[in-house]
Amino acid sequence: MDYREIKEFLIDSIKYVILIIVLIAFVMYIATLQQVIGPSMSPNLKANDLLILNKLVYRLKDVKRGDIISFEYDDTKYLIKRVIGLPGETVMIKDNKLYINNKIYDEYYLNDDVVTEDIEVTEVIPDNMYYVLGDNRGNSKDSREIGFIKKEDIIGKVFLRIWPITGFKIVK
Repeated sequence: MDYREIKEFLIDSIKYVILIIVLIAFVMYIATLQQVIGPSMSPNLKANDLLILNKLVYRLKDVKRGDIISFEYDDTKYLIKRVIGLPGETVMIKDNKLYINNKIYDEYYLNDDVVTEDIEVTEVIPDNMYYVLGDNRGNSKDSREIGFIKKEDIIGKVFLRIWPITGFKIVK
C-alpha cells in the first residue's frame, strides 16, 4: 500500500465517522422513531403506526393545546397522548364538552361518537406540567389515571406518520 491509498482510506474512514456522528446527534437531539402501541389514540393514530417525533420543537417553542406528544411514563414506558390542559389552566369535561378555564373548547380532532365521562381537575395545572388525554377516551391511560405530565418527561411532538405507507401524513 502506498501513501495515496492510505490517504484515500483515511479520508473515506473520516467521512463515515462524521456521518455516524451526525446520525447519532440527529436521533439524540432532533428526531426519533416511535411506534403506537394500543388503541388509545384511535382513530387518528392506530396501533402499530410508525411515527417520527420532533425532539427539537419544545426546546424552541412552548407546548400547545392539541399537540400530540410522546412522553416517558413509569421510567420504562412511552405513551402518546394529546395535550388538553396547559400550565395555569383548569380543565373540566361536562356533558361531553371540554371546558378550559370555564370556557368551552371545540375538540375538532375527535369523532362525533366519542363519549368522555365527566371530569373536573380540581386544581390549577402547575408550571411545567400538562394535562393529556387519548383521542379514544374510553380506552386510554392518560392524565385521568396518571396525573399531570412533567415537561421534562416529554420526548417530542408527533410530526409524521410514516407507516403504514398508505397512511403517510403530517400529523396535526
